[in-house]
Amino acid sequence: MGSMWMRQVRVGATSSHSLLLSKPSLISLSLYQFTISFSYPKPLPLPYLISLVSPHRHSLSTTAASSSLSTSSHFGDDDDDGIGVSKNCSNSKLLLKGMRYSELENWVQSQGYRPGQALMLWKRLYGNDIWAHHIDEFEGLNKDFKKMLSENAEFKALSLKEMLTASDGTRKILFTLEDGLVIETVVIPCDRGRTTVCVSSQVGCAMNCQFCYTGRMGLKRHLTAAEIVEQAVFARRLLTSEVGSITNVVFMGMGEPLHNIDNVIKAADIMVHDQGLHFSPRKVTVSTSGLVPQLRRFLHESNCALAVSLNATTDEVRNWIMPINRKYKLGLLLETLREELRSKHNYKVLFEYVMLSGVNDSIEDAKRLIDLVQDIPCKINLISFNPHTGSQFRPTSDAKMIEFRNVLAEAGCTVFLRPSRGDDQMAACGQLGNPGAIQAPLLRVPQQFQMAVNMSL
Repeated sequence: MGSMWMRQVRVGATSSHSLLLSKPSLISLSLYQFTISFSYPKPLPLPYLISLVSPHRHSLSTTAASSSLSTSSHFGDDDDDGIGVSKNCSNSKLLLKGMRYSELENWVQSQGYRPGQALMLWKRLYGNDIWAHHIDEFEGLNKDFKKMLSENAEFKALSLKEMLTASDGTRKILFTLEDGLVIETVVIPCDRGRTTVCVSSQVGCAMNCQFCYTGRMGLKRHLTAAEIVEQAVFARRLLTSEVGSITNVVFMGMGEPLHNIDNVIKAADIMVHDQGLHFSPRKVTVSTSGLVPQLRRFLHESNCALAVSLNATTDEVRNWIMPINRKYKLGLLLETLREELRSKHNYKVLFEYVMLSGVNDSIEDAKRLIDLVQDIPCKINLISFNPHTGSQFRPTSDAKMIEFRNVLAEAGCTVFLRPSRGDDQMAACGQLGNPGAIQAPLLRVPQQFQMAVNMSL
């Protein structure tokens, strides 16, 4: 998933050639002296996942990369990640980012210091406008405690590679991970005082949504909780003086957040802690393409907001543009939301709907969407599609988007139009990442949409 958070304008009813795998195929790729073979049956049931590297340093968070070059073809239902305390292999220092406060407190006490020292450390890592990355930034701590930290702890989980500024003020920040992989984070300023940081949860993505540039990468690995939290810390550290307070977090960058649910829930918990980054749970939004078991778990375990990337009103279209739908159909996804939200007070899910010209933007689609969200407390964001290299789709015209929106608004839906932000720096919805030579497959286009796709090529 690319960055998917843009300016919202509430409106009322009165506002006016690629690889196509169509039969069994075998692709062999040589990489780093390994040969990888992918076999895709007809129809292609799943996107492929490719794991290239493993991290050398971990915090108290879920490790999420395979230890060797491997491939798999599942949607992440199995919990195959290891959980535990790991250290930097080169210097045996523990990375403190990624610990919940209770874990940090336990570690500080295990080193022979009082819990109060843990709180002071936590506030310097995440609060008090310090966002410390270096030992000399921990002013006010006990000298012996600082010496212990310098010998045993690390404070920074990412390295800044580059920051790009779009014409509308949106910033795209590229970070290098310890294993050399690169992730992207987006900061979207708002003149109404609500600046948002859009964080990534994976390097690449396994979901293979056909309209998303990140999906072309396949999945390289999950991010740790430390690597996720550090994106928000860096955003505040780098940009608060320029753009003002960063008040919102959206998990809508690279990756499917609920595919990495352990680390995402943990990172969100750290972000909302009232003595640290102190984001409001209602202003931390986790997006999903529709992993139903993980969605249930998230609603039970987290108080943060949920967004569901819907993007189609029929299983036929969603099976094509979002292959996850082949496992979790629209009916199951929406009925799960109805059931789960009955027990949540004053909670609305955000439905995201990327509009693709000639594919999902008809008046009939609008009417079906009204029926689909019936009895689900929700808001709907209509998102303009942002083209990218190899894209099969075209954005819906502004006039058509307004017409679509008006149909929803007249039926009583709360609906917003979201104009693109940062698209001239590939920082907008669906544009993050760098697929490189190894790319996930484009799926066969249903016959009735061949003309719409051909017009975009």
